[in-house]
Amino acid sequence: MQLTLELNIPPLPKPIQYPAKLLLIGSCFTENIGDRMVQHKMDVLSNPHGILFNPLSVAHSLDSYINNKEYTKADLFYLNELWNSWDHHTRFSHTDAESALQLINQSQRDAANFIREADYLIITLGSAFQYYLTENNQPVANNHRAPAQWFEKRLLDVATIAAALGYSIDRLLQVNPNVQIIFTISPVRHIRDGVVDNNRSKARLIEAVHQLCSKYAQAYYFPAYELVIDILRDYRYYDIDFVHPNYLATSFVWEQFVKACINPDAQVLMKDLLEISTARAHRTRFADTEAHRKFKASYTEKITALQKKFPFLKLEEELEYFSS
Repeated sequence: MQLTLELNIPPLPKPIQYPAKLLLIGSCFTENIGDRMVQHKMDVLSNPHGILFNPLSVAHSLDSYINNKEYTKADLFYLNELWNSWDHHTRFSHTDAESALQLINQSQRDAANFIREADYLIITLGSAFQYYLTENNQPVANNHRAPAQWFEKRLLDVATIAAALGYSIDRLLQVNPNVQIIFTISPVRHIRDGVVDNNRSKARLIEAVHQLCSKYAQAYYFPAYELVIDILRDYRYYDIDFVHPNYLATSFVWEQFVKACINPDAQVLMKDLLEISTARAHRTRFADTEAHRKFKASYTEKITALQKKFPFLKLEEELEYFSS
């Protein structure tokens, strides 16, 4: 008996395999997928600007890495006892301006180096709504709990979204011509915009991304949004807020991503690495037992064998833990 619609997902033309470098940028859904990649010991840099929801902020962040931008105190503003950046998530905010700049610019340097070597850029867009400062028309990535009257909210049109991201892709291909680009749309509902406007927003993102995928041979669309909204389409797959997909939903999307986008040989290795990550996270009550010593010895042996077969794997922390 068939209980859901079927969605045929075309495979990624150049599937991901170890030791590929993956740069992830975008919404909180990006963080979820990035965490799973890290759990499988992939070489990942996730959200160097912090969580970004709208396409202009994503494009601006990419441009800043390509241009090796360094932020100064003039780029910050002081609000609610913190120094903040309109381009960054609050995780970069700090009570001290120099400390905030140190956090921001270290992340900038890491991203500038990583983007030139990345094999894949994964962009997850969350909303086509963009906020602008009323005083100077500057687009912002995060409102940092500033007063609402500081901003003007606009719904970006498809042409503006496609142009901004297209410009960034053109620049990126100049410094990294071999990078592959994977677009997704976040299935998280931006319900504060209202149900109707959320759907208008998602529709514009989807259309803009498909225009980009038609234009660039390196670009590919993975239907994370459709998997949750059209295939699962049930509130039991959402968190208690009815907005964020829950663990079951994100696990389903991850499974489909693995099938469509990751090399079959890499999928085999992923199972071994997930087993090691899970064992490393295990907290034993009786560390001085013979059973636990055997448990650690077996994983020491397994890690040593994997490192010998796959020298690029970074399992030093796990090896130190199990061999101690």
